[in-house]
Amino acid sequence: MKFVDEYRDAAVVRSLADAIARVATRPWTIMEICGGQTHAIVKFGLDELLPAGITLVHGPGCPVCVTPAELIDQAITLALRPGTILCSFGDMLRVPGTGIDLLTAKARGADVRIVYSPLDAVTLARQHPTREVVFFAVGFETTAPANALAVLRAAREGLKNFSILASHVLVPPAMRAILGAPDNLVQGFLAAGHVCAVMGFEDYHAIAARYRCPIVVTGFEPVDILEGLLRCIRQLESGRAEVENAYARAVRAPGNPHARRLVEEAYVVVDRTWRGLGEIPASGWGLRPELAAYDAPLKFGLRPAAPGHAGECISGEIMRGIKKPSHCPAFGTRCTPEHPLGAPMVSSEGACAAYYRYRNRTSVAEATTR
Repeated sequence: MKFVDEYRDAAVVRSLADAIARVATRPWTIMEICGGQTHAIVKFGLDELLPAGITLVHGPGCPVCVTPAELIDQAITLALRPGTILCSFGDMLRVPGTGIDLLTAKARGADVRIVYSPLDAVTLARQHPTREVVFFAVGFETTAPANALAVLRAAREGLKNFSILASHVLVPPAMRAILGAPDNLVQGFLAAGHVCAVMGFEDYHAIAARYRCPIVVTGFEPVDILEGLLRCIRQLESGRAEVENAYARAVRAPGNPHARRLVEEAYVVVDRTWRGLGEIPASGWGLRPELAAYDAPLKFGLRPAAPGHAGECISGEIMRGIKKPSHCPAFGTRCTPEHPLGAPMVSSEGACAAYYRYRNRTSVAEATTR
């Protein structure tokens, strides 16, 4: 079902779609990085407004979706540890590990609490000085500054009973990994506006030049997305591969200097394992050695997590733009939001959750075979 006619700027959306149809003379495959953009595309049927040759594929821009099962296992281990309060954002509770999820651990007696800010976890540590409080710090560059602030505040206050289980991942290395894969289909990127609002987009110039891939920084409204798409297709049609900022009302090239300062004070770049994508070198942040007292795996002597198995879930192929949710034989039958086989069906930013919510299996199948 298309909801675009219910959108307040529906006429502008259709005008941009018409402009794309006039510009595009050949097939192009473009990936939007952000899960929020994916939901807007599917909800408003933006992909169905495009010429048949323009294919939108959905990238690894959902932090819940890319958090590996083995790290969730570590969170569960900590949650089940006596005297521990494990704090997390709500959308992590039903993401499966290699065995159970955090919600199941809570049902088995673990003290798992949903918080709305990492500073809420710091407050809990202050209120419960005899208990260990661990915050499951998941996310891209957008959530990293707030998590860094929580650690730095705990350090300043001398809170010995606070730590984080860090799972921060970075967008540019993931883009390189996708573009460098032998089965890559992506020819252009719509970059996530909120990530660039924090970190800027200066690092993207080297990616665009090396892989001959245009990158357009884009917002989250349907108008934003189609404007970014139009700019990207214009570049592809003219043989250019540049970085453009189509979200200038929120994004500046160097990003947010205050947020970047917090990140630099708290983190160092580390290798990270991504669910469905494997290990990507220098693709994440971990706490600096001087903050090791707040690094939960080190503090509690957790062993390095062993790689998990995705089972039936094809999240890796979906997040690399090789397949869409409807290509999974379990979609909508054995895998639903109530009984998910993988993270993309759980998260509010997951591609499978978007397709399940806004499209039935028949319409999805038709859309993905165009």
